[in-house]
Amino acid sequence: MARIKIELPEIFSFSCEIPVRITDINYGGHVGNDTVLSIIHEARVRFLKNLGYSEMDFDGKGMIMADVAIEFKSELFYGDAVLASVTTGEISKIGFELYYKLEKETEGKRKLIATAKTGMICYDYEKKKIIPLPEKAKESLLR
Repeated sequence: MARIKIELPEIFSFSCEIPVRITDINYGGHVGNDTVLSIIHEARVRFLKNLGYSEMDFDGKGMIMADVAIEFKSELFYGDAVLASVTTGEISKIGFELYYKLEKETEGKRKLIATAKTGMICYDYEKKKIIPLPEKAKESLLR
């Protein structure tokens, strides 16, 4: 079976800490795969806010996630704090890639929990169509 392999950039432009809540724990006693996607979403929202944007106001335009890939590496448990790092990848006329690295500190060392990549597309929610990436927003992503 072919496995997804995400090649992470060496440098990440943004990091934040996201705590694992009791509601994030599944029947296996650890964070579920659906919650990892939610953690990635939270990290993206914080990354965009750091740039002065949101998913619904990206220099006056909306955005939508076109695809996502996640590589699970280790478990998370209640009480863990996730260090979520985010950076921009390839940028096109209509969107951009974001890379994510999720880690936790264990015994004084960082342990990789998951890596991920999302494809974000600029989107007009009223017209229900893909639109060009705003130039000002593109410049913000390149910083």
